[in-house]
Amino acid sequence: MNQTVEQLLSHYSVRAFLDKPLSEDQIRLLVESAQAASTSNFVQAYSIIGVSDPKIRKELARISGGMSYVEKTGQLFVFVADLNRNKQIAESKRENPASLETTEKMLVAVIDAALAAQNMAVAAEAMGLGICYIGAIRNDIERVSALLNIPEYAIPLFGLTIGYPEQNSAPKPRMPYQLVYHENEYQTKETALYEAYDTTISDYYTNRTGGVRNETWTDQIAEGMKKPVRMDMKAFIEKQRLGLK
Repeated sequence: MNQTVEQLLSHYSVRAFLDKPLSEDQIRLLVESAQAASTSNFVQAYSIIGVSDPKIRKELARISGGMSYVEKTGQLFVFVADLNRNKQIAESKRENPASLETTEKMLVAVIDAALAAQNMAVAAEAMGLGICYIGAIRNDIERVSALLNIPEYAIPLFGLTIGYPEQNSAPKPRMPYQLVYHENEYQTKETALYEAYDTTISDYYTNRTGGVRNETWTDQIAEGMKKPVRMDMKAFIEKQRLGLK
């Protein structure tokens, strides 16, 4: 099997890192790898904030629910959907930046940031490092924006911890190919496919936790839909002047 493909298929999130910072050369290479990702119309509508200040990391860890690996990691990156740069360019050229307030432009920025982040994640693992995405920084997006001095027309989307893993793990079983892939049109999948995957996930949790946890995947998804979360996101996005049109 191709080495790159094998690396992709062996991915797992790391939640315990050695207390060893990344070098400046490593950080630069990771950021340049992120920049090499595809970008819509060459807009490059994202920014990456490296967080090395222990006080800011500690506060971001608190916001994220006490995740120690937000604080103790080689480097913490925060990916920002960034159209503020475009606003600055429009103003310098005396152009109207009204298109920046459309939902389409916001989606472009979010997708650009996600593609760049995944490039960085793949590069990190190729360098022998471990990674974990931190969507929980959105638990208090106003506080995060204040901490990181985020301007209007920009949104902090998620963190990405990268560092030296304390120990090795194994990939969590993904959904079977048949549940994810559709040919030519969307196809409603048979219940039996979900049931088979439930068994796989239940066995995975049982073996990993010694029987302490044995929930199925569909139970996990159903539980997560019971209560809406982060209901302040819509108001925050509008305050940042994004997605208004």
